[in-house]
Amino acid sequence: MEERFVFSLIHCYFIALGVIMGGSIIGSIGYLATGDPLLTSVITVARKLRIWAIVAAIGGTFDAISNFEKGIFQGSTLDIVKQVLLIVTAMGGVQTSILVIEWFTQEDIE
Repeated sequence: MEERFVFSLIHCYFIALGVIMGGSIIGSIGYLATGDPLLTSVITVARKLRIWAIVAAIGGTFDAISNFEKGIFQGSTLDIVKQVLLIVTAMGGVQTSILVIEWFTQEDIE
């Protein structure tokens, strides 16, 4: 794997983590303004932002689709593997941030 691709994986992970963390904290201000409980709304917003964090981390859906297309129609399987790794890395960032938010809010801890 290229060194630049490893950097892209790291960026992808932390972008997804940041979108969930920042979006859920800032987004829950609207719930607070309407009188809903703050900590419950933080985890609610975090769960609603999951797919958007993944899309933001991989750089938008059109780039990913074009890379998949290039991998399928031009026979470049390396491009497909790279896109799958980017998506899995973004999902890891999302799951990490939701886990941290659940720890802070004491929600869904079993």
